[in-house]
Amino acid sequence: MIIVLKPNLPAREERAVLAEIKRLGYRPHIMRGVSRTVVGAIGDENRHPTLEALRAWPQVESVTPVQKRHKLASREAHPANSTIRVRDVVIGGPEIVVMAGPCSVESEKQLMETARAVAASGARILRGGAYKPRTSPYEFQGLGEKGLKLLAKARRETGLPIVTELLSEDHVELVAEHADLLQIGARNSQNFQLIVAAAKTGLPILLKRGLSMRVEEWLLAAEYVLANGNRNVLLCERGIRTFETYTRNTLDLSAVPIVKRESHLPVVIDPSQGGGRADLVSAFCRGAVAMGADALIIEVHPNPREALSDGAQQLTPAGFAALMDDLRPLATAVGRAIAPPEAPGKPLTRKRVE
Repeated sequence: MIIVLKPNLPAREERAVLAEIKRLGYRPHIMRGVSRTVVGAIGDENRHPTLEALRAWPQVESVTPVQKRHKLASREAHPANSTIRVRDVVIGGPEIVVMAGPCSVESEKQLMETARAVAASGARILRGGAYKPRTSPYEFQGLGEKGLKLLAKARRETGLPIVTELLSEDHVELVAEHADLLQIGARNSQNFQLIVAAAKTGLPILLKRGLSMRVEEWLLAAEYVLANGNRNVLLCERGIRTFETYTRNTLDLSAVPIVKRESHLPVVIDPSQGGGRADLVSAFCRGAVAMGADALIIEVHPNPREALSDGAQQLTPAGFAALMDDLRPLATAVGRAIAPPEAPGKPLTRKRVE
């Protein structure tokens, strides 16, 4: 920690601060300037109390941590990029993994049609909401356990692992029984008890950025997963709340290089929630690939106009297939790859998973 003392401090006041630093288990290293004294407090923050409380001392001007607060998520702890495995799918490696599916699981027909279509176009993971966090209590809240069972059926048929949102600690065991990747949504991104409960399942966690969440807060939320023994965390940028009204949210693509510099964890972009408009999804995806995103999570519905939730931002299967074709050469240009489509007229070749 770096402690800057206020100017022209009497010697006895300075000695009191130094004594407190020593009492807390740190060794003070004093650097005297023309008007201010700077103290470098050397010690292990994992073993000794934090010196943040010195901010309240009248003798102290500022206290600045040297180590990252998100110790396990930082590149200081893990210089190399992490890869996360969701069944047989690896995220964070050479392939840009595309997750796709409906915002909400509405029926068996709707889900199976979508799952077959996105699998045939090259999606590697099936997304779908069984429990839906809605702004209004009168909006469709999801099918719950029935939706989870339909997702499991789609996995058996297509071979695609499942990502779905976990809303409540009460649902942890049930959702973990059916899912391969647990999503913590924007509204729960600082619900730390829920995050810890999800981490303890051992399943990989897709942690979405909160509506007004700073990058450091996002990384500290991921730290809760890592600190509870689960190293499998994906950071998902899904748009933040700003003053702009042309889009539902403001997709912050600057978060991709910033987080990749700060952290070793893979970064996912949600272009559907990012703007709330299907006509912007393609441009957002191209930007995400160019910026270095490791995965995309895209909403697809057989008939978006009839969707029970967020129809305005969902692509049709044909639109998704066209998007995947557009993204493949761009991925190649940046040294990455996107899975090819299945050959027309042939059954899906992916291994079925239970």
